Amino acid sequence: MMSGMVEDRVTRHDLSDEEWERLEPLLPRNALHGRPWADHRTVINGVLHRTRAGCPWRDLPERFGPWKTVYNRHRRWSGDGTWEAILDQLRVGCDGEEGRSWAAAIDSTVVRAHQHAAGARHEPPQDIPAERLEPVALSAPVGTGGGQE
Repeated sequence: MMSGMVEDRVTRHDLSDEEWERLEPLLPRNALHGRPWADHRTVINGVLHRTRAGCPWRDLPERFGPWKTVYNRHRRWSGDGTWEAILDQLRVGCDGEEGRSWAAAIDSTVVRAHQHAAGARHEPPQDIPAERLEPVALSAPVGTGGGQE
């Protein structure tokens, strides 16, 4: 009984089979040349664990594979727009029922950098295209029909 509880506690935040079935077709396929990628599901569960736990990459549990593999996949997909493309495909039609009343809540909380953040690099990373590093233009707010105060 104890091992079942431990297993449930360890895997309860991993992708469910239903979530994986929806996500898998949206992921990039292995290239025809070179080494095949490590299992996408395991790597994505590693990224989700790190995001949720806030731990350093090197502290990822072994069940997600080598931390460097998880880090490199996350970095590559962040740099080439894969994560954005996946998110765009997942949210297609999600707000269809909301119609014009759809809204987003934006929080402008200030998040201070850690004291060790002062040593950040000054040059942009060479392996990410410059256009991916440009600031994103935000859309104009949609009026609610009310007057200005």
